[in-house]
Amino acid sequence: MTDQTALQYTADHEWILVEGDTVTVGITDHAAEQLGDVVYVELPAVGTTTTAGQQIGEIESTKSVGELFAPIEGQVIAVNDAVVDAPDTVNQDPFGAGWLVKLKVDGTSFPEDLMDHDAYRASIA
Repeated sequence: MTDQTALQYTADHEWILVEGDTVTVGITDHAAEQLGDVVYVELPAVGTTTTAGQQIGEIESTKSVGELFAPIEGQVIAVNDAVVDAPDTVNQDPFGAGWLVKLKVDGTSFPEDLMDHDAYRASIA
């Protein structure tokens, strides 16, 4: 499991982990809980170029369909095929095995509205 205090969060209930020029993206436990039992995950193809705020996938549950947005400009360098094959992984381990995509970023500035762990938890309280 990823250290949640080391992550940054979006208002769309996504988390990002920055490691050099690679950004890993997933949804938060709050988002997974709100969605309910995840039954289908659609992710972008490796090589897809993303723009911050652009929809890059969908997460369907027994309750609703949620959209996955790119939190930053970059290129998709990896997708988590395990969550496509076993969508409930997103519910079981959203901060670990349930990660969704990895983006390669190149000197891109991060959105100013990203939140740290405490600010995100306060926003959903």
